[in-house]
Amino acid sequence: MLTAETIAEARRAVRTARGQGRRVGLVPTMGALHEGHLSLMAAARAECEFVAVSIFVNPIQFGPNEDYQRYPRPIERDLAACREAGVDLVFAPSAGEMYRQERLTSVVVRGMTEGLCGRQRPGHFEGVTTVVAKLFNILDPDAAYFGEKDAQQALVLRKMVVDLDFPIAMRFCPTVREADGLALSSRNAYLSADERERALCLSRGLEAGRRMIAEGRTEAAAIAAAMRRIIEAAEPEKIDYIEIVDPHTLGPVARVAGPVLMATAVRIGRTRLIDNILVDSQGNKIRMNDLFL
Repeated sequence: MLTAETIAEARRAVRTARGQGRRVGLVPTMGALHEGHLSLMAAARAECEFVAVSIFVNPIQFGPNEDYQRYPRPIERDLAACREAGVDLVFAPSAGEMYRQERLTSVVVRGMTEGLCGRQRPGHFEGVTTVVAKLFNILDPDAAYFGEKDAQQALVLRKMVVDLDFPIAMRFCPTVREADGLALSSRNAYLSADERERALCLSRGLEAGRRMIAEGRTEAAAIAAAMRRIIEAAEPEKIDYIEIVDPHTLGPVARVAGPVLMATAVRIGRTRLIDNILVDSQGNKIRMNDLFL
């Protein structure tokens, strides 16, 4: 496994792989790798002969009062995990390498970024789309792999790829959960034992909403209100949102008449957690990839 810290090194490695006729798969991460990330690497390995993983805690997607400084950075453990997963290249640049001069250019996806997490995190998605566009230009992948847990991010990035004609296949992989339903997240490391137990309210609320749809309820406001009651029972420090939206536009829906994304963001202790499920009008869970067949 090659580890590259500079853009030039990473590009050389990809050029060599392409010269050997190898298909390139990219898994962009911020490190602190867990089983969810490893599932993306496995998906990339199944489809591509050369798998690249980026590990970069991107400063421009963090707000001034967010956790950029304390975000976990266990780089040696992460490198060992990548090596075990059969990764060919880890691109682990510094912030100075990625942003080497005054940054005057950004990538902005309008319309899909103002709601949900964008409402509480202004500028966040501009930081995400800009850094991922840079990674696409540096590593030139044939396919890129993202988790469904970060649903808004995944859908925004797909829109960027479509609108800017990146020749990249976007692959979305299922959320990986603990046995009790908690969605895996690097930020789960911040949770105390009590907070982790309270954090189960996210998946329980989403499952309750899914069951209501399966039972024939279609009023989005009533479903969201039932989800809120379950989440509030865990006494979270703050509920940022509980929403039911159209997965194609991320705009709110009044009634469930087709596929919907049920999404929530909740603060447990000092930690902001997100979770979501994508369901059809009968309450069956569906895959994000199936939206775009």
